[in-house]
Amino acid sequence: MSIDTPLSLFGLSTTPLELLSFLLSVLTVWLNIRQNHWAWLFSILASLLYAAVFADARLYGDAGLQFVFVAVSVWGWYQWLRGGDQHRPLQVSRLARSGWLVMAVAWAAGFLVLSWFLHRYTDTDVPHMDGFLTAGSLVGQFLLSRKKIENWLVWIAVDVLYVGLYLYKHLTLTAMLYALFVVMAAAGWRSWRRSQSQGRDAVPA
Repeated sequence: MSIDTPLSLFGLSTTPLELLSFLLSVLTVWLNIRQNHWAWLFSILASLLYAAVFADARLYGDAGLQFVFVAVSVWGWYQWLRGGDQHRPLQVSRLARSGWLVMAVAWAAGFLVLSWFLHRYTDTDVPHMDGFLTAGSLVGQFLLSRKKIENWLVWIAVDVLYVGLYLYKHLTLTAMLYALFVVMAAAGWRSWRRSQSQGRDAVPA
């Protein structure tokens, strides 16, 4: 059986490639919630596999995003291990108000550039939604790499919208994955807040 051969799983249409990507992605988020740095390894693997899945579905923004995720994951892995004070492991912290503004501007700018590019240079039928969610995912990934607790809020918003997009693109298993991500992101928000309240984390920066 080829990795892109259609198969039925509990009545859902999928492929072995999408299924493997699904499992690696769940493992990645579970490890992120536990602040385990090995999450970045599985993030790299899942991103490479999902690049192929999304390219096949003509979600070129999401496909290209996966390669950015690979690069950011390498950086994030280093940040979690050596990005703290005196090159110690990075601790969870919160965004200052200026950080919120920077992230909002970055999201908006990314949306404008990506949606224009996708509309002009690709055959995607959802350039604006693809561009908006790709930009939001980059913001969420950056915040996660720096262990900012607000990354979970960004992921909740992005993942809710991704559920609708993937249902529209008939990626049912991936839509279910992102619905699960919403629940896991909420759990991550609670877990990271709990660890911060126990006094292990840095002040807002």
